[in-house]
Amino acid sequence: MTDTPSPQEIAERSASAMFDADGASQGLGMTVDAVGPGYAKLSMTVREDMLNGHKTCHGGFLFALGDSAFAFACNAYNKVTVAQGCEITYIKPGRLGDTLTAECREQALEGRSGVYDVRITNQEGTTVALFRGKSRRIKGDIVPGLTPPDSID
Repeated sequence: MTDTPSPQEIAERSASAMFDADGASQGLGMTVDAVGPGYAKLSMTVREDMLNGHKTCHGGFLFALGDSAFAFACNAYNKVTVAQGCEITYIKPGRLGDTLTAECREQALEGRSGVYDVRITNQEGTTVALFRGKSRRIKGDIVPGLTPPDSID
């Protein structure tokens, strides 16, 4: 008899496998600070090469941080899940040296579709951006054999 992994163990093992293969998040200096079923928290420090012409964090880097948190949250069930659509609202600028944290929470998951909200804050807890991602589960597992086989055709 084999032990069935807990939902938390599934989320952690899925995140570890994903991060190991995620050159984009690694290249931007992101760290995975916490994961759980439908949840992820990532952080990143704003570097000089992330600044735009106004000397604030380029919106594309904020989007990438939100998108990565979204990806780790919606893939935490060990089922390959991709973005169906995303949007971001910029609230305050990120500055050189800021440690930005993106905390993603699942809002709805029905069948193969989900909705996730991400709040990006700086080290002082000030909201920098709000991101919403809509997910779509496709065929496949992140870690083969970790969970029952995928039933999506």
